Amino acid sequence: MFTFAVSKVVKILIVAMTSLKDIISNLTSWEGMVDHLLRETFVFGKNVLICLVIYFVGRKVIQYVHKVLDKIMSRKEFDPSVASFLKSLINIILTAALLIIIVTRLGIKSTSFVALLASIGVALGMALSGTLQNFAGGVMILLFRPYKVGDYIQAQGQEGTVREIQIFNTVIVTGDNRTIFIPNGGLSSNVIVNFNDQTSRRLEWVIGIDYGTDYDQAKSVILDVLKSDARILPDPAPAIVVKTLNESSVDIQFRVWVSRPDYWDVYYSVNEQIYKNFLAHGIDIPFPQLTVHLADKN
Repeated sequence: MFTFAVSKVVKILIVAMTSLKDIISNLTSWEGMVDHLLRETFVFGKNVLICLVIYFVGRKVIQYVHKVLDKIMSRKEFDPSVASFLKSLINIILTAALLIIIVTRLGIKSTSFVALLASIGVALGMALSGTLQNFAGGVMILLFRPYKVGDYIQAQGQEGTVREIQIFNTVIVTGDNRTIFIPNGGLSSNVIVNFNDQTSRRLEWVIGIDYGTDYDQAKSVILDVLKSDARILPDPAPAIVVKTLNESSVDIQFRVWVSRPDYWDVYYSVNEQIYKNFLAHGIDIPFPQLTVHLADKN
C-alpha cells in the first residue's frame, strides 16, 4: 500500500515538473516573440521617420526643380502653353518617382511594386478612360494649337481668358474673376471659339423705331454716331439696313468693324449715344404694344 502511494506521488511530481517545464518554455517563447515584435516595431518606426524626411525633402526638391524650369523656360522664351503643360507633366513624373523611393524604403520590393502598379494601371486605365482621354486631348491641343495661354475662348458653355494648359485640364479665368477647369478631352473634340485669333471683330445692333418715324432721319442719326467714334474702322464701311417689319416696331440693323480690344467699349458707347441722339431728335424706341379696336354694335 505504501509503495502504491509513493508511486502515485512520483507520477504526480513528474507531471508537475513536465507542466512547469512547458510553462517555462512558453514564457521563453513569449519573451522571444515580444522581443522580436519590439525590434520589428522599432525598425518599422525608424523607416517611417526616414520616409517622412525623404517625402518632405523630396517635395522641396520638386519645388526647386519647378522654379528652375520656370526660370529656364522664361529665359529661353518658351511658349506659355507648352511651358505650363511640361511643368505639370514633370511634376507628376517626379512625384511618382518620390513615391517609388518611399515604398522601396518601407521594404516593399520594387519588382513587386512595379507589378502591382502594372495591375493597378490596367484597372485604372479601364476605370479612368476619361482621364486618359483628357491627357490625349492636352497633347492634341499643344500639337494643333487652337488656342494658347492668354487667348479669350468660348467652349463647353464657358468663356474666359486661358491662364494655363495642364496635362488634363485647361484653366480659364472669366470676366468676373472665376477660375474654371475644363477637361482637355472635351475641348479637343468639341467646338472652340477663339476670340483672339483675328485682329478685328464685327459689332452688330438691332434697334426698333416707331411705325411712321422718318427712316432716313433715323439712319442719318445712326451714321453720325458711328462716324463720331474714331475706334470704328472705315473699312469695311458701316452697313445699315431695315431688318424686320416687326409687330410693334421697324427694326434697323447696323454693323461695324472694330479692333478686337475695342469690342466691348465701342458696343456700350454706341448704345449710349444712339439712345441720347434718338431722344434729342424725337425718335422713339417702341416697346411691345397691342392696339384694341372696339366694335360699335349700335
